[in-house]
Amino acid sequence: MTPRSGPVAIVTGGGSGIGRATVLHLAAEGYRVVVADLNSRAAQETAESAGGLAVPADVSREPDVAAVVAAAIDRFGQVDVLVNNAGLGGAFGPVTEIEVEDWDFTFAVLTRGTFLGIKHAARVMTAGASIVNIGSAAAYSGATLASTAYCAAKAAVLNLTMSAAVELAPQRIRVNAVCPGLVRTPLLESARGDALAAASPPGQPWPRWGRPEDIARAVGYLAGSAAEFVTGQTLVVDGGLTAAGPGPDFPAAFGLDPRAQGLVGVNRGTTGQRSQVRRRMS
Repeated sequence: MTPRSGPVAIVTGGGSGIGRATVLHLAAEGYRVVVADLNSRAAQETAESAGGLAVPADVSREPDVAAVVAAAIDRFGQVDVLVNNAGLGGAFGPVTEIEVEDWDFTFAVLTRGTFLGIKHAARVMTAGASIVNIGSAAAYSGATLASTAYCAAKAAVLNLTMSAAVELAPQRIRVNAVCPGLVRTPLLESARGDALAAASPPGQPWPRWGRPEDIARAVGYLAGSAAEFVTGQTLVVDGGLTAAGPGPDFPAAFGLDPRAQGLVGVNRGTTGQRSQVRRRMS
């Protein structure tokens, strides 16, 4: 169980993958944790493992995000850290074929969800608080396994991080981002399947897959007092993938780019909602 006097952290998308690893890491560091996730069962299981509070939430809906923050205040009386982690693969397919509703859905979760988290958490945070947004190495390159919508939404998160850091600095609230590379999570497995059997991703210098715990430790650093003078920054944790530059043949080398397979649809990740292939192009 976490101590009663420890700082309080909200982790969205905390039920699985990077979010779950972050919850467990922060709990081990003495944080009291609030696990927000659309998948209520996963949220409850993770919260029980961390001795924390589970709150079902769709981060694309403002009332849900406001309710998560309110629940944290009601239970613990404060919010010291917010980790905007909730995510999914979103729209996939050639840019000329993506459905507008799938594009909007992707931005609603990845970008609007991050904005809403910042908006409502910052209202109750005090000096010394920290917000950590989860971006993606996909924001830095067009040669990526992720879709155009996902890449654009995550790039927006990085700019939002800088803008919010400038605005909230006078209140002594720090805002930073962590950009994972290819990390073995249920979300990646839902989109990439058998390609994960390789010892490491093609084009990545560091010879192993990323692990959720790698990202959780980076989040823990930015959340804590050791990063007191760090704000408006992005920490890329990707095994050197961005440094190497994946190159235009990276998706083909990986072998599971939906665009190359002529698939158009939306990946809803581990939310508990079904992903959908809308059509297969000839």
